[in-house]
Amino acid sequence: MAAGEEDVRVRELRTAVARLRRLLAALPAEFPDRGIAEEELAGLAAMAADGVPEVPRLRRSLLLLAGAIGSVSALSAGLTEVRHAVELFGEPPRR
Repeated sequence: MAAGEEDVRVRELRTAVARLRRLLAALPAEFPDRGIAEEELAGLAAMAADGVPEVPRLRRSLLLLAGAIGSVSALSAGLTEVRHAVELFGEPPRR
């Protein structure tokens, strides 16, 4: 990648996080873990803004997001998009 070029993975992550943040903000319903979801999305946005994020932190945030909003069907497409963006950074290590 040449100097000044943006990492495609980071751009995809930033786009997916922004979309899910918009979907969450537009959702009128309150749910118990909404605050957790908003905090994790803010953290993901900050990681994407800082450059290439640490994969373990990305995966942890994704797990917390899935737990917080996994049952809210209106957000499932946005969550899937974030998951795909996180997967661009590589597969989790096998145990």
